[in-house]
Amino acid sequence: MSVAAVSLIALPIAYNAIFAVLAARFDYPDILRRPTDEVLERFIAGGAALIRWWEAFMLTALAFTVVPVLLVGQLPGADGDLLRVSAIVGAFAGLVQALGLLRWGFVVPHLARAHAQASTDAERVAQRAIFEALHRYLGVGVGEHLGYGLTGLWTVLASAAVIQSSAVPAAIGWLGLVPGVALLVGAREFVGAHEQHGWRPAEAIVPIAYVGWSLWLVALGIALVV
Repeated sequence: MSVAAVSLIALPIAYNAIFAVLAARFDYPDILRRPTDEVLERFIAGGAALIRWWEAFMLTALAFTVVPVLLVGQLPGADGDLLRVSAIVGAFAGLVQALGLLRWGFVVPHLARAHAQASTDAERVAQRAIFEALHRYLGVGVGEHLGYGLTGLWTVLASAAVIQSSAVPAAIGWLGLVPGVALLVGAREFVGAHEQHGWRPAEAIVPIAYVGWSLWLVALGIALVV
């Protein structure tokens, strides 16, 4: 069994398991739609254990950066240029996701403590403003817009390579196009006219797309083994 196949199976399982823990302990991602005071207070209440779960979540994204590179050698018959471009796009997809998530392990703990220890309303307003600015930049901009977009683009490119390859059934490649395109759509949630409040169809499609994407990764990994 190749490292690529193991990674394709193990990483989405780890990602979804950690996501489930964050949903249970922090009400993620719904918590992000609530007032900043509540987000910071809930974060403090989660303690050091919550920070460790966020770090683990970030590491799954960082670990993914090697998967598109490993996949290059697993798809004989696919166009070489397509494989190389997909590897670059996929590596950047994992990297920007990790950079977006990194704030929860380092920046948010500091802001949450400062907010909890603030003695004046002015100090609390300042901490909220810093959190919201970083959330818009690292969360919405880097993690979601670039992360979803590059992940979707990689999935489309990798699916095209799978269709061309003789290593796995072409049907798996065709199936991968669905979550890939869905993630590309989801990446536009806060773009243009929807910048302030978000585009509801994109908001609804992203969770479904990531479930489909995770299942596709596992199916691709199993197909490489079989």
